[in-house]
Amino acid sequence: MATPNDPEQLIVSSIDKGENSSSEINIVREPLLKGEHHAENYSIRSAVLPFLFPAFGGLLYGYDIGATSSATISIESATLSGISWYDLSSVQTGLITSGSLYGALIGSAVAFQIADWLGRRRELIVSALFYFLGALVTAFAPVYVILVIGRLLYGVGIGLAMHAAPMYIAETAPSQIRGQLISLKEFFIVFGMLVGYTVGSLLIETVAGWRYMYGVSAPLAVIMGIGMWWLPSSPRWILLCAIQGKGELQGLREKAICCLCQLRGAAIGDSASCQVDDILSELSQLSEEKEATIGEMLQGKCLKALTIGAGLILFQQITGQPSVLYYAAKIFQDAGFSAAADATRASVFLALLKLIMTAVAVVVVDKLGRRPLLLGGVSGIAMSLFLLGSYYTFLGDVPAVAVTALLLYVGCYQLSFGPIGWLMISEIFPLRVRGRGLSLTVLVNFGANALVAFAFSPLQDLLGAGTVFFIFGGIAVLSLVFIFFIIPETKGLTLEEIEAKYL
Repeated sequence: MATPNDPEQLIVSSIDKGENSSSEINIVREPLLKGEHHAENYSIRSAVLPFLFPAFGGLLYGYDIGATSSATISIESATLSGISWYDLSSVQTGLITSGSLYGALIGSAVAFQIADWLGRRRELIVSALFYFLGALVTAFAPVYVILVIGRLLYGVGIGLAMHAAPMYIAETAPSQIRGQLISLKEFFIVFGMLVGYTVGSLLIETVAGWRYMYGVSAPLAVIMGIGMWWLPSSPRWILLCAIQGKGELQGLREKAICCLCQLRGAAIGDSASCQVDDILSELSQLSEEKEATIGEMLQGKCLKALTIGAGLILFQQITGQPSVLYYAAKIFQDAGFSAAADATRASVFLALLKLIMTAVAVVVVDKLGRRPLLLGGVSGIAMSLFLLGSYYTFLGDVPAVAVTALLLYVGCYQLSFGPIGWLMISEIFPLRVRGRGLSLTVLVNFGANALVAFAFSPLQDLLGAGTVFFIFGGIAVLSLVFIFFIIPETKGLTLEEIEAKYL
């Protein structure tokens, strides 16, 4: 039996329940590991900034996708590029387009080694620095090689941000709105794409416009870096350091309480110390005291979490998401839209659709839950892929089928795989392996993205577009089976409760 003076087994005191202001939310929950009830108080206003600045990492990622589509056209223009080396080969253009993807793979691999040592907040600060450097090097590149180096640097920022942002948001958000906040990060990615497409369309006729397109990222990266510098560290990461003996327990406990108060605002009242003690006690019971080795990642509950997280992210990519979007312009042209002028408008329209459907997912994810959105959305994805396969096989004279399938795919993806994939991987890993677990899943994400993007053209030449889309549809059906039998429902649970119940 623990005693009140035993710092290793802190007793959770009860919390007085007081009156809340209209801006506060008071929800009673019962932790799975304890028999006591306590209230988790937070202010909506205080929850905004701890989400907003990490989400800038997603905004900058999405912006790069949107801006690059116009930047490559600008760079290759003899009259508008403003450079003498505009006559690039397809391989060189491909390196510009995919350079950030290769950098993201590097960033994900680096995160595996340093994430738990660096911490979520500092990793996001480093990410902002790479974003800033990458944007400046790319915008001011005097020669092609420097341009590619800038793209790689920017990509490292993407890899670090997409690794650390979901962790920071998941570990600092109140459990009642955690799903909404992490899904909002996907909203910021899509919003960044829309901004990128818009900026690109405005600057496409400007001499050396590509420099301005890439340079816009620099001030956004500065905002992200300053914001993360101001925000506190993740209390859960601090407590993980405490129970792993990486500092004096009482001092780290007080620091975690201070950070939690800053994150929750005045609404938390006197309950911060009780919530921190709750987390400490639950982490101790969940055997989080030791750092996970690489071998431990492949066994027990770590392997189960990795199967859920990496499996979901893998299916997210190999159901053809990059390829379907690459085919968007051709599908719209087949439907009767004239080429160049309408291509940009089509991209903006798709980005708007993605934005709207992501907003719908944000609103309903903590009401309906993760599994219903995944099962319903991926069912729509499978249907749309079979429709695309049918169009390219025997319905080529009915372009409305392809347009309908494309819109159905984009809408269903943003209701399911898009936001829920990132949400699940941020929730499912035990705290002591969360850094390494997410780095592996982010590595799977960018690796599978690159594989699908580069394999699509050869497969299309070999098998035909229709057959490839039918294959993607079959994979989508397999992903439904995986979701139904493997993916748990985590709605409304704290991160510690998820670990105790499902791992």
